Amino acid sequence: MTLKLGYLLPTRQRVMEGEHDTDAILELGDFAEDVGLDSVWIGDSVIAKPRHDPIVLLAAIAARTERIALGTAVLVPMLRNPVLLAHQLATLDRISRGRFILGIGIARDVPAIRAEFAAVGVPFENRVGRMLEGLRLCRALWSGAPVDWDGRWTLEGATLAPEPHTPGGPKIWGGGGVPAALRRCAREFDGWFPSGRGDGGAEWGADWKTLRAYVEEAGRDPGEIAGAAYVTVAIDDDPGAAESALDSYLVRYYNLPAERIRTEEYVFAGDRAAVAGWIAGFVEAGCAHLCVRVIGSDDARQMEELAALRDRIG
Repeated sequence: MTLKLGYLLPTRQRVMEGEHDTDAILELGDFAEDVGLDSVWIGDSVIAKPRHDPIVLLAAIAARTERIALGTAVLVPMLRNPVLLAHQLATLDRISRGRFILGIGIARDVPAIRAEFAAVGVPFENRVGRMLEGLRLCRALWSGAPVDWDGRWTLEGATLAPEPHTPGGPKIWGGGGVPAALRRCAREFDGWFPSGRGDGGAEWGADWKTLRAYVEEAGRDPGEIAGAAYVTVAIDDDPGAAESALDSYLVRYYNLPAERIRTEEYVFAGDRAAVAGWIAGFVEAGCAHLCVRVIGSDDARQMEELAALRDRIG
């Protein structure tokens, strides 16, 4: 299996450091394509973890690049009206000429996220049902045919233009590792894109096997579902320094104990050989695409490291 490797652009990290300009982020998107990475990704938050808007910034990157895939890691679709979201993403898919991947999530149940939902006037409860209905409405609008809809939103003969570049709309990747999330992904989405639950490839592989069984139960072809993951790594010639850097970052980013995040997300710290071996575990388990968040400040060097790791693993 050929591994596709992507880089999470540091929109949140830059804002945390007081850097709000976009020029450096756009240049990193250019560099990721130049160095041969397969994708770049941007996270999503409005006020819970302030950062640049992912849809707007990915559109700018799409206009400057030609080959590299672009994705959200991950978008919280419930924060947006689905009719407007369908319009924005169809336009982004046109700008990128079909290179866009919609990674989505349901958001953590923590006070800051609940406050974010309240701030945009969206109830936090029943957010999974709201997400699923909203995405189904997006897909209906992406068909180009007139849409009648009677649910949380009401449409009569609504037609959306432009139609996406990708027939039927961009691919949607959903995450989660609990049975309900796996079943949801098996029924609804084009790819599985979890950020954790376990130490790495072995745990990912066990859930991947379960997911594929659910896909068959849903009457779908398991070969049509992309296997992906969102991982965080700290790379240093001194493994102890890498561990320390990872813990410090997790505490600062999530405002939660590092030990807790280590049990909830795919994270790893070590030297180049150790990180390469850990990533290889995902590939051996069947993972085809990794979005990697690398701890550190020299993003260009980290992108070069990732490209070299991909070639080494491949």
